[in-house]
Amino acid sequence: MLRHMREIMAETSDRQVRLDRVVVLIANNMVAEVCSVYVVRRDGLELFATEGLKQKAVHLTRLKVGEGLVGMIASESKPLNLPDAKTHPSFAFRPETGEEIYHSFLGVPIIHGGRTIGVLVVQNRTKRLYADEEVEALETIAMVLAEIIVSQAEGHEKAPAVRPRGLGRHWEGVPIVTGVGFGQVVLHEPRVHIEKIIADDVQTESNRLDTALGELRFSIDRMLDRADMVQVGEHREVIEAYRMFAHDRGWVRRMREAVKTGLTAEAAVERVMNETRARLRGQPDAYIRDRLHDLDDLANRLLRHLAGEATTAADHDLPVDAVVFARNIGPAELLDYAQKQLHGLVLEDGALTGHAAIVARALGVPFVGRVENILDYVQEGDPVIVDGETGEIHIRPSEETVSELRLRADELDRQLATYDKLRDVPAVTHDGVRVEQLINAGLLVDLPHLESSGAEGVGLFRTELQFMIASRLPRMSKQRDLYHAVMEAAGK
Repeated sequence: MLRHMREIMAETSDRQVRLDRVVVLIANNMVAEVCSVYVVRRDGLELFATEGLKQKAVHLTRLKVGEGLVGMIASESKPLNLPDAKTHPSFAFRPETGEEIYHSFLGVPIIHGGRTIGVLVVQNRTKRLYADEEVEALETIAMVLAEIIVSQAEGHEKAPAVRPRGLGRHWEGVPIVTGVGFGQVVLHEPRVHIEKIIADDVQTESNRLDTALGELRFSIDRMLDRADMVQVGEHREVIEAYRMFAHDRGWVRRMREAVKTGLTAEAAVERVMNETRARLRGQPDAYIRDRLHDLDDLANRLLRHLAGEATTAADHDLPVDAVVFARNIGPAELLDYAQKQLHGLVLEDGALTGHAAIVARALGVPFVGRVENILDYVQEGDPVIVDGETGEIHIRPSEETVSELRLRADELDRQLATYDKLRDVPAVTHDGVRVEQLINAGLLVDLPHLESSGAEGVGLFRTELQFMIASRLPRMSKQRDLYHAVMEAAGK
């Protein structure tokens, strides 16, 4: 069946024609009386193709995300397997489909880039639960089907992705560095776009997966052997946890089994990652949510090893208005980004007193931290506004939001201009007491603030930052050069 689907994917025919052929193929191979594909549109879910339901229902039947069984699958990104669909409290009857004669129901989300873009459903008249093997097969098929759905076809708009219930274009976090940053999303560790879903040779893909796993484990071991990882500490414990996950037998077994179904190594990793997200997303337990982040990060690292791209966004060309998104980021990694192109920073973790905050403050980059789960829902290139005043993040903002925040940014600029005029006014109290004004610093990028702020010198220089941003203990000569540059800049 996967071989036939690959042939259909390679065709240049209209997307609708290909989907019509696919539902017939799936129904025949799974011995299902109904196979239907629902695609996410701007106003909800639309029945795009079916074999078994009434054809007049195609492009007519619509459901809101969260409405009915199909809408529930799209909202929760989880499979649903029922022996008698009509008895489920969420069942939504649509008379134009003629589905009232069918009882058993199996639906799986169609996921692309970590987000649900549709739902694939099979149905039969017999009341029965579908076997685990059938659920797994339908999930594999859904991965392949996603490539057909996202491809642009004449006369159809590209299907938008569903954001899970309760989340939209607006997130809130903790404001850490003030300012308003306009730009586009840059993922610090960008997802690898999977070009090929179906394997030409299963054994070759199995070997590729094992090779990439070996490279991943070696890279983690190498991180632990670095000079700054020798001592026991929280950062070492994080990498130790990564090493444990990389050797987890269950995770590796599920990926190997996915390859055996006919997927490429990359598609197998993506599929297991999506299944894990679907099971653990929305968990109230913070520990479990953190483990989901760890597994996500590990899977993304494995994908980069498979693609031969074990690098971060800072190693590549950046847009002129980059807003960097990451789970967390070290000060050295942040300094790798070109200062003029960095317009904002958003972290799922991140604290007011963290080292990334110190660097962002020195760079004057608006920074919001503690934005829970935002990496699951943003994509590279999404327009974004970071409000370091309120801690709000706006993804794909409306024109009204853009205009409102432009006014806020203009007001901040006017305030800075006012402060700039007062820069050289002596700091003297009303009763004639002179107050010495000094800056805090810790990096060379802090030193231009001496002139721009009108400060008389450096009051506190945080020497520990030179050790924090270095991968190994800085040599005495480097420390001497740094302090010499600091003294020169301070006019000493």
